[in-house]
Amino acid sequence: MIWILPAIGLLILLSAAVIYCTAPGKMTTEAKQTAKEFYGLNCTHRGLHTEDQKTPENSAPAIRAARAGGYGVEIDIRLSKDDKVIVFHDEDLVRACGINEKVADKTWDELSQLKLFGTDEHIPLLTDALDILEDTPVLIELKSIGDKNTILCEKTLEIMREKGKIWCIESFDPRICKFFRKNAPDVLRGQLSAPAGLLQGMSKPAKFLLGNLFTNFIARPHFISYSYTPHPLPVKLCRAMKPMKMIWPVRPDHDIQKCENQNDTIIFEYYTPPPKFK
Repeated sequence: MIWILPAIGLLILLSAAVIYCTAPGKMTTEAKQTAKEFYGLNCTHRGLHTEDQKTPENSAPAIRAARAGGYGVEIDIRLSKDDKVIVFHDEDLVRACGINEKVADKTWDELSQLKLFGTDEHIPLLTDALDILEDTPVLIELKSIGDKNTILCEKTLEIMREKGKIWCIESFDPRICKFFRKNAPDVLRGQLSAPAGLLQGMSKPAKFLLGNLFTNFIARPHFISYSYTPHPLPVKLCRAMKPMKMIWPVRPDHDIQKCENQNDTIIFEYYTPPPKFK
């Protein structure tokens, strides 16, 4: 029986470590005000694009349609070779433009000539997208781009401060959230995640840590944006600590009412719900 006390002590220590690693951050007054703008809001995933990409994702028409529908808008951003902030999801140009090259290897002049998904639409700059959105709340996903993460964060912050929009950021990369935690604590920030099996482009240990939100001690996110999948126990623990909650991407065949009951903001695609659900 002499082992009981050490075992209890170890269990307490492990529990404390899990809570520390998964705990969300505390919102500033400014972040709380932004959160109110997103509460109960349906946000279009990559703009109000169509499943057949005739209205392409992250394109001017998709962004314009989202604004016209009264929705919030989620868009993805990354950098061109010459450090222009562009609205584009993938690391390469294969799926969207039919070219087997990396986005980071192309200048903005080169990227601006490409057409999206066989349409006449082109890749927009972040500034172009913001001009379309006007006062529409925008959720910006910063893609992880390695050594240029800091440049992307700095340029995004500069652009958004200048434009004065209703906005927040999210990323799968906790280091990007850490940048905003340290350099712009007033900006509402969120950790994107999903179960390890759905995460790509990272090692198995990294997938495990991120998929269970054990990286929250780096990011201290204000909100958790988790995929439409069963949540692992550490994710449920984090959500029990009352961060703002988002879910992505909600589709017509999902349990939409359950999503509305359990989340503060919904990121949706391929249907047209009311702009607000709460």
